[in-house]
Amino acid sequence: MPGEDGPGLIEDYALIGDQRGSALVRRDGSIDWLCLRRFDSDAVLARLLGTSAHGFWQLAPVHRADGSSAPVPVRRYADDTMVLETEWVTETGTVLVTDFMVPGNEVPQVVRIMTGVRGEVAMRTLLRVRPGYGGDVPRLDRADERHVAIDLDKDSGRLWVDATVPLQTNDGDIHATFVVSEGEAVALTLAWWEGIETPAPQPAPDALLKQTLDHWNAWVARCTYVGPDREDVVRSLLALAALIYAPTGAIVAAPTTSLPEEIGGIRNWDYRYPWLRDGALAVAALARCGYLPEALAWIDWMVRACAGAPGRRQIMYCIDGEADLREQVLPHLPGYEGSVPVRIGNGAASQLQIDVYGEVADTLHEVALAVPDAAPDIAAVIVELATELETLWHEPDMGVWEIRGPRRPFTHSKVMAWATLDRAVQAIERGWATGRLERWRALREAIHREVCEKGYDPERNTFVQYYGARELDASLLHALLAGFLPADDKRVIGTIEAVQRELGTDSGLLLRYRTEGECAGVDGLPGGEAHFLICTGWLAECLARIGRADEAQAVLNYLLSLRNDVGLLAEEYDPHACRQLGNYPNYPQAFSHLAHIRAALEIGSATAGGEHAVVLAAESAGATS
Repeated sequence: MPGEDGPGLIEDYALIGDQRGSALVRRDGSIDWLCLRRFDSDAVLARLLGTSAHGFWQLAPVHRADGSSAPVPVRRYADDTMVLETEWVTETGTVLVTDFMVPGNEVPQVVRIMTGVRGEVAMRTLLRVRPGYGGDVPRLDRADERHVAIDLDKDSGRLWVDATVPLQTNDGDIHATFVVSEGEAVALTLAWWEGIETPAPQPAPDALLKQTLDHWNAWVARCTYVGPDREDVVRSLLALAALIYAPTGAIVAAPTTSLPEEIGGIRNWDYRYPWLRDGALAVAALARCGYLPEALAWIDWMVRACAGAPGRRQIMYCIDGEADLREQVLPHLPGYEGSVPVRIGNGAASQLQIDVYGEVADTLHEVALAVPDAAPDIAAVIVELATELETLWHEPDMGVWEIRGPRRPFTHSKVMAWATLDRAVQAIERGWATGRLERWRALREAIHREVCEKGYDPERNTFVQYYGARELDASLLHALLAGFLPADDKRVIGTIEAVQRELGTDSGLLLRYRTEGECAGVDGLPGGEAHFLICTGWLAECLARIGRADEAQAVLNYLLSLRNDVGLLAEEYDPHACRQLGNYPNYPQAFSHLAHIRAALEIGSATAGGEHAVVLAAESAGATS
């Protein structure tokens, strides 16, 4: 279990962000992870992957000297925003701590406001900035009683601390103890500023809070989803929105690196990058809920990022479109609960993953339908994908799970190759683009036949993980959602039932595939893993698609029950230890939140008699075309 000096449980954390960088705030008021300028910037607070020596920012009531237990806070997001509120009720009074980062602001910063609600509360803050993922002890410069400068590399500007109470410094730490009385407000900010000699512009915390609340409330007001569980869907949409890098439109998979899939294991990866697949899945969910500007911005980013590598695009890029994601190990960090190595960068960027073409083409086709004026430009990209795929589709690949073992002809990848050609054919038939229509029609049918012959086990009535295998894979559920076969086809129903039977567990969650313990399995890695939550979301979506809406809702309800107190999910869940694992919060990795949105949409469609309970606002389409 996590110790006092180390990080908390993964589900102890709440996310704040400004659509450029992000921070994770622990239940006890400690910020244990902060990448301030960009999601993939070097963390300046990194206790999440080590100990208190690697940087944190504690803000909480002062513990009593008599040794009585510390108060347990109640926290929530303010309405439909990413502004975190933590209420501390003590014997002497009540104080509300409001934590946020400011979207669209000139100065990247973390703002922490303490407001006295009742009586008075003695508070203490301790800020230990450790740049370079906790590896450096910076020099502190006192500008005056309330300003402290924290030296970074001169090319990286400085961090500036501003407080409305006096600050003390010693041994590389910044701290203060003060009392917050009823009706009083105390503010602390940590900001990055290019200026070396002068502080960042004086913050106005109340104005920054209003700006942040207005930003998120306006964003949610654009949501057109009107189906079941709207409040829950909005919260998942906000988790996705917080992972959008606004300057380019890229969407990162998660704001963290190296949170383990198994405590003490080696499956620790850096997810602070935009995967084409994950971004496409996220964009489809956003577009279905009215967020067409975000969809078009992501498409623009994707086109720019891939422009430098015609014929073979990478599966992921940096948020600014750079292609270099070389993987490194940070040996100075002991890892989350001893889970090493800690990695930055991601070596999977150069893998061949054929399914990516299908996920991207499918999303592009969906957005083109929603934004007709943009359809020709979008269709041109679909045609490019199909052209690239022609020379690649038959090759074995690493698949959707980015295996580190031998390539295989994964069934999911081949189905998504079919989907790429299908969307290209549809785009040409609709008159959006020109291309090799007859050739791609024939190839589409050839891939379909091959999958049904080599990727299907007629004895068990199920598709299999890869050609000739007996093993199953939860990604088959996603493949079936691509329209490869009608929902009432016996092979579709048989595969869903087989995955439930062979990959289902007593917990009610699905494994993505079977691992081999100490031996390297199909993914080329030893060790096990927890349950990938997107797989259970796919199951709910598939069950709704085949008319089992009540069963789908039950599966979705269980998935939602695993969220933490502020509605966030990690990538995985360990039902034996009853805790979340993997990078966090995770959209499709933002997988887990994505699975929730897609399943809710499909259930809404099923319960509405086949009509999606979603409106793609015509006004939004017209405004962004």
